[in-house]
Amino acid sequence: MRPSRLAPVAPGSRMAPAPAVVLVAHGSRDPRAAAATEALARAVRRAHPSWDVHASYLDHAGPRPLDVLAALPGGRAVLVPLLLTAAYHGKVDVPAVLDDAASLPVDVTLADVLGPSESLIDGVLRRLPATDLDAVVLAAAGTRDAAARETIMWAADALSARLSVPCIAAYASASPPDPGAAVRHLRASGASRVGLAAYFLAPGFLYDLAVRSAREAGAVCAAEPLGDAPELVRLVASRVLAATGRSLPAAA
Repeated sequence: MRPSRLAPVAPGSRMAPAPAVVLVAHGSRDPRAAAATEALARAVRRAHPSWDVHASYLDHAGPRPLDVLAALPGGRAVLVPLLLTAAYHGKVDVPAVLDDAASLPVDVTLADVLGPSESLIDGVLRRLPATDLDAVVLAAAGTRDAAARETIMWAADALSARLSVPCIAAYASASPPDPGAAVRHLRASGASRVGLAAYFLAPGFLYDLAVRSAREAGAVCAAEPLGDAPELVRLVASRVLAATGRSLPAAA
């Protein structure tokens, strides 16, 4: 991630005005995806009423991040990539927005992508139906980026440790195994109740594909995407505060 252009607030100094927060989602032709992103933006806004929170999209839906930044009345803004791994969009597309925003009268800093994070595992567990499972497939959209796949495999291992059952990472596209193949492998290994956990922020074509593939292979349940899960709201807030040199208070 590029260094922030915003200096941390010095101890004893007056608190700087809260920055605008621009959430940057991938975007989808499926309107459910934008609805989920808007719901997350509203949840972040409710948790931090002093923040001016906006949703934006790299593709398909609008508005684009640069359009949101250009409409701000100046001051400071933090771009928060709503990306679960640091793959192509996190490495190329979002930093390009920061470069393009250099001519705007807004000081913009770029926050980290969301994954890897234990908070994401907390959210995935929240969405996983409370069923007596003896194995789990963690389904993700898929990527050809090796480092991004390492993040997803880390998440699968973390989920396995939390649940004390085997967990396999699977992908709806780009790389094997697909969720159906992962379910079949676990069932052939002796598991009788395999559930599908969702490493997705929002519903859409690839999420539906993952669910259909897993259910056709015998999965007994399928989790909803993270959406506006409280753990995700808190993670987004922590990324904003870290980007501005602050920290999130510990949960009560």
